[in-house]
Amino acid sequence: MSVQNCCVQGFAWKGKPTGHTSRLANNNVYKTGTNTDVAILFISDLFGWTFPNIRLLADHYAREIDATVYVPDFFGGEVLDFDLVAAEKFAELDVEGFVQRNSREKREPEIFACARALKHELGYEKVGAVGYCYGGWASFRLGAKEHAGERLVDCISVGHPSLLTREDVDGVDVPVQVLAPEIDLAYSVEFKIYTIEKLMGLNVAFDYQHFPGVVHACFVRGDENKAGERAAMERGRDAAVAWFRQWLK
Repeated sequence: MSVQNCCVQGFAWKGKPTGHTSRLANNNVYKTGTNTDVAILFISDLFGWTFPNIRLLADHYAREIDATVYVPDFFGGEVLDFDLVAAEKFAELDVEGFVQRNSREKREPEIFACARALKHELGYEKVGAVGYCYGGWASFRLGAKEHAGERLVDCISVGHPSLLTREDVDGVDVPVQVLAPEIDLAYSVEFKIYTIEKLMGLNVAFDYQHFPGVVHACFVRGDENKAGERAAMERGRDAAVAWFRQWLK
């Protein structure tokens, strides 16, 4: 049986998360897996750290990569309505206020602290970062060359990133995987082209994957009622597994 088929057959999207809540660098965190050498810092999108799909993905990564996965709360305990986010009814949500309350400037120190805790306090030899939407910019920042002296993470994987800047892309210094839906207002075609061209000149390994016909949030939402979205979620999930297996071993 191929690795891909094993991953697909072993994934229960409507299952029950198997991890537990804990603490990491003063943040609440969902923790799953038992590997004491390899860890993954999972930075969620607007659905947040309590969203069942996020936790099921974390369980899957822990199992298939053989890693301990940490999903911290980087939104200060605030949780948006899952149904409204999934239905993209953003007019009924205070998204602008939410982003301001959880700005890059406010949350970046917490994100860095969690990565440092994994490396320096808990002693993981290898640490990866995976981030969707909001977690995209954060993952790039964790892999920035400004951290080369202490190396917060060893590789990153991002899906439909938001709040990402050209400076974030310019500064990355670890192997990068980008999973990019075709239809994405938060990650324009122009920025996608810039990302590819810039990464080619940075002397870092990278994997850019294009997902035609699907929209932003597909990798976490995985809505079987939206054409191609469940398949995109599965492909994106398995791509991340393969990437981390390559760079965290």
